[in-house]
Amino acid sequence: MMRRSGPYEMVARMASGNAVVVFSVSGCCMCHVVKHLLLGLGVGPTVYELDQLGKGGREIQAVLSHLLSAASPSPSTSISAAAVPAVFIGGQLLGGVEKVMSCHINGSLVPLLKQAGALWL
Repeated sequence: MMRRSGPYEMVARMASGNAVVVFSVSGCCMCHVVKHLLLGLGVGPTVYELDQLGKGGREIQAVLSHLLSAASPSPSTSISAAAVPAVFIGGQLLGGVEKVMSCHINGSLVPLLKQAGALWL
């Protein structure tokens, strides 16, 4: 149990380190889309490129995969595909690319970003 809590605590600590945190893989096109959207809105997220963190990145990706699959309303979502991007706003998991885009389209993303202190407009 102690081994399992370590990576989860690390993710929680990293996710709460800034108003907006994106866990990404440098070659992932969906990660690029999320980062570009946030930057376009005027948000400067903290980005962790998991493929550049070695063994720790793989452990974090496993934790994110578990968290995103638990938060996914669709049981058909592929766990490995859902691991990145993972977006945290105000230290809370928002979700992956589908959730971020859904919130952007329905108008709820900007209020979430304002509430977390990532936007002041």
